[in-house]
Amino acid sequence: MTGWDAGDIPDQSGRTAVVTGANSGIGYVTARELARKGARVVLACRSEARGSEAADRLRTEVPGARAEFVRLDLGDLESVREFAATYERGYDRLDLLINNAGVMALPYGLTADGFETQFGVNHLGHFALTGLLLPALLGTPGARVVTVSSFMHALANIDIRDLNSERQYRRWIAYGRSKTANLLFTHELARRLATIGSEVVAAAAHPGYADTNLHAAGPRMTGRKAAERVVGAGVRVLGQSAEAGALPALYAATAPGVAPDSFTGPSFAMWRGSPARSRRAGWTLDDLAGERLWAASEELTGVTYEALKA
Repeated sequence: MTGWDAGDIPDQSGRTAVVTGANSGIGYVTARELARKGARVVLACRSEARGSEAADRLRTEVPGARAEFVRLDLGDLESVREFAATYERGYDRLDLLINNAGVMALPYGLTADGFETQFGVNHLGHFALTGLLLPALLGTPGARVVTVSSFMHALANIDIRDLNSERQYRRWIAYGRSKTANLLFTHELARRLATIGSEVVAAAAHPGYADTNLHAAGPRMTGRKAAERVVGAGVRVLGQSAEAGALPALYAATAPGVAPDSFTGPSFAMWRGSPARSRRAGWTLDDLAGERLWAASEELTGVTYEALKA
């Protein structure tokens, strides 16, 4: 995959992709480049104003693109269910589900359903979304689910006894745990798909250190303007562009021969560069941990993957 870039994306004509968090950053770039190759793209975003503006901008940048905004708030399971119902009514296939949206190192907070925000949005929201869209994925030949994690997953393994950080909350540890959960989810999803003989590919990717607005959200929410400026300057100097940061997810979604449970990231020290196989913490390949997280996620969200039960 040396030197792979957006120009190497195979033709996507006739395919449909859902990209969460597609109103900005790597999510927007992912949706735009898939549309540029002919895919019909659904921009699944929390803000109606920003999502609609992003869809309009995409259609301007890619004349003739089929791009639609559908509201999705991953921090509200009712919204996730509404999105899935809307999708079922309006679309007859799902080739690519890109679980991209996320939050990072926020002050302690709760989702609409009472989950710690980072775990609730980054993992549980995507777990529920994937489960509700599973029939469409299983019914589409060549479908893939790509979940965007982070090299920061190495900060912490999950604590199955305290998934919502109720005992102690440290924002970066909670972020690392949510990104570990993304990888354990991919690991267990790939295993369960293989058990039923499905050809749906579940893979993971990460953007390295990319210049997006994700990094400044935590300082902004706590009113730390100096920290926000420092973080913003640092990512502009040291980070790679959103265009480069989107490449690992685009590779995992479209390149031939992507293996189930693979983890793709930037080639240089997991920081920047063209897509390459990425290192991951051993705990993200733990079968027992994957099973336990899956069971807990089903209980917390109420979404069960009936089609994957042998």
